[in-house]
Amino acid sequence: MNLRFIYLILVICLNINWVYSQDKVTLSGIVSDKKSNETLIGVNILFPELNTGATTNEYGFYSLTLPKGTYNIVISYLGFKDISETISLNEDLTKNVSLEEAIESLNEVVIEKNVERLNIRKPQMSMNSLTSNTIKQIPVVLGEADVIRAITLLPGVTNAGEGASGFNVRGGAADQNLILLDEATIYNSSHLFGLFSVFNPDAIKDLKLYKGGIPARYGGRVSSVLDIYQKEGNSNEFHVNGGIGLISSRLLAEGPITKGKGSFLLGGRATYAHLFLPLFDIENKAYFYDLNTKISYKLNQKNNVYISGYFGRDVFSFDESFKNTYGNSVLNFRWNHLFSNKLFSNLSLIYSDYYYGLNLDFIGFNWDSGIRNFNLKYDFKHYVSENIKLQYGFNSIYHKFNPGEIKPSGENSGINADKLIDKYAFENAIYIDVEHKLTEKLMASYGLRYSSFLRLGQEELNIYKNNQAVLYNQELQIYEKADPIGTETFKRSDIIKSFGNFEPRVALAYELNYNTSIKASYNRMSQFLHLLSNTSSPTPLDIWTPSGKYVKPQILDQVALGYFKNINDNTYSLEIETFYKKIKNRIDYIDGADLIANDAIEQVILNGKAKAYGLEILFRKNEGRFKGWIAYTLSKSEQQTPGRTPEEPGINNGKWYSTAYDKTHDISFTGSYDLNNKWRFNVNFLFQTGQPVTYPNAQYEYNGITVPNYGLRNEYRLPSYNRLDFSATYVPKPEKLKGWQSEWVFGIYNVYNRRNAASISFRENVDTSTNEAVKLSIFGIVPSISYNFKF
Repeated sequence: MNLRFIYLILVICLNINWVYSQDKVTLSGIVSDKKSNETLIGVNILFPELNTGATTNEYGFYSLTLPKGTYNIVISYLGFKDISETISLNEDLTKNVSLEEAIESLNEVVIEKNVERLNIRKPQMSMNSLTSNTIKQIPVVLGEADVIRAITLLPGVTNAGEGASGFNVRGGAADQNLILLDEATIYNSSHLFGLFSVFNPDAIKDLKLYKGGIPARYGGRVSSVLDIYQKEGNSNEFHVNGGIGLISSRLLAEGPITKGKGSFLLGGRATYAHLFLPLFDIENKAYFYDLNTKISYKLNQKNNVYISGYFGRDVFSFDESFKNTYGNSVLNFRWNHLFSNKLFSNLSLIYSDYYYGLNLDFIGFNWDSGIRNFNLKYDFKHYVSENIKLQYGFNSIYHKFNPGEIKPSGENSGINADKLIDKYAFENAIYIDVEHKLTEKLMASYGLRYSSFLRLGQEELNIYKNNQAVLYNQELQIYEKADPIGTETFKRSDIIKSFGNFEPRVALAYELNYNTSIKASYNRMSQFLHLLSNTSSPTPLDIWTPSGKYVKPQILDQVALGYFKNINDNTYSLEIETFYKKIKNRIDYIDGADLIANDAIEQVILNGKAKAYGLEILFRKNEGRFKGWIAYTLSKSEQQTPGRTPEEPGINNGKWYSTAYDKTHDISFTGSYDLNNKWRFNVNFLFQTGQPVTYPNAQYEYNGITVPNYGLRNEYRLPSYNRLDFSATYVPKPEKLKGWQSEWVFGIYNVYNRRNAASISFRENVDTSTNEAVKLSIFGIVPSISYNFKF
């Protein structure tokens, strides 16, 4: 039935295409960087006289259907010289374009005001895009440019604090973000517990963060989508760039395989501060390394293939007795095919793996766990007419979950080998997205995604009385684990539980005038995977588990309304959005829940619900020597797990409580000032309301032991967080455009040395025997220096 529905839509659209094609022609092609021959994403191809245009897709392809005639065409892209020329369209035309990098000493083409109307008119909202250059200019700790820290400067995005991994979007948890690198899923986005991200900024080509109004081609998470594409590599010339910092360095090489047709990219990063620790009689180690690689090849005018990969590992150890290793591995093969000047396709075969390993020699065992999946995707982009564009496709993901396996580390180990039960699942989706110009002022995008999830058979599954894995003890007034009344076994091909959800998406943009528009969006999304964690941010020990007999999928409904304005020929821009979202089946944990090495996780979790709402403001200055933005978010994020019966209190007495990632106020400012060709200064400032926490409100003695009594969940907050960072970039020879080019970056993280609280714990003072609160701070002021080069 679902395939028939999509087939019907395609037939209707093809008929519309035939009607529109009368006396019209199609202009299509690829836009690339003239110097490297790398395709460019998001290039504007505009026809001011017709008040229409298009942008290039993820592979640099564009297509427009226009009336026959002679018109002015304007092609523009940030950081490149604009092209403005006259073009005659009497028949279908393929026009490939190479753009040159903009150089300040050259006269730039002046674009008329209405060129920027395209961004105002597009129905896509709640999306932010950052370039690699912007990310590199933002001051960060330890002098290493960082993708995750850069996006936390955007409205609606926060993190759990210094030294914490992951990020939170519009009051959502970190596991509710879909993170993609060349379409492959990344399960842990951080190195060294949040000090670095896994993304090498030198290898990044494009970054988009979707916070709402998420297109139907994305699914599987209910908070946001971070979509990152790696560079393809220079197919014209061989180049190397890199950087040397105080504790880490990076190197990236790219060049042609066959000039003009094929290219490679190979980049790596590593930390080395641990090599100096033995000089100070410190045997502990903490370091990471990662590798980015990509091969691109143009078979002919209609076919391109890509092979891309990422491999990263973190190592953390104490002496020789404790060693923790974890990281992501991904591999992706993609084939682009152009069926016609109106139909573009991309086929992807993707492998993703997240591994977590623990070696405890002083106990005598090794622990391995992780999640692995194989993904088949086939996506189509169909430029039906000047008013209608389609995207449709499907994907299928096979998941294997390894909750954990214990092995003795040696012959003398007293540990017996044990294996938690592996879990398997099959996740499928089909979708269609429509971008539709309804009138000269009103544009819409609407779509539908159908997602299904099949929990496949496993060796053993507990059975509980009345299917209740958690019981409420009325006498003690606590939740307890239920004892299984039996078990059932399955073959791998069996289906334990299946889920299916329709996920409609719709967005509208109405143009008030050529500089101003209002937009609205609604989207429903499903999430079938859950991260089991009782900390405020993900840790490597956290385990992913699939929905099944006792764990329901999360379901999101989100609406957003926004006002968008370009000011003074796009010198400034203003975005104001308000949003409301609610989530069903959000996991909550009973008091005292044990999540580590638990083969019956259903015994410690309950299904609750969550909601978040807020206001976001983003004001940018886009041109001139000084560029930057200020962002403000006012929001609330709450969770509730009421009792299943009138006799049960639920969690937190069934009341709504603040989630661990609720930040009422979030203000950030980032700016860049070009003093001259040699010096550039960057600054950013952050202020956030303190993170919600649970504190003990009393204590009592039992058999001589002092036992704390905790109040309501997340009833208190840490002190507010604020920080000022500064960096200066010095280019010794800015006029040198070939050969060895270099720059020095000097930075100060946390300029005024504020000791922000990462946590607060309570203990008894040994001298006064009174209770005291102890604040843990990760960073004070941190200076840094790095040397970047390319040739």
